[in-house]
Amino acid sequence: MYEEIKQAELQELVQELNSETARIAWSELQTFFASGMTVYVSHKLDLIKVACELAEDNKAQIEDWMQQGMVANVSDEQASAWLDSDIMVWATVIHPWVLVQPVVD
Repeated sequence: MYEEIKQAELQELVQELNSETARIAWSELQTFFASGMTVYVSHKLDLIKVACELAEDNKAQIEDWMQQGMVANVSDEQASAWLDSDIMVWATVIHPWVLVQPVVD
């Protein structure tokens, strides 16, 4: 019973995140970056899956991705390059974090 409830909650979270995820210009997220609240997610990962793992506080998985360089705080160099290139990112929020993933066409 508990597992069914947990699965239903996860499906609801996935639907919510899908509806709240959007393409946005990196320049529009500068306030969040300045606050240290932006998290880079590699295009090799599913942004929604990463958001779910963060929401579920799955520290082991998040740390594994961080060690692989696939999830990290957005660095100053990264932010500057993105701003100069005027890139678009996919973004979603797991309060207080804004997860961003550069759009790859």
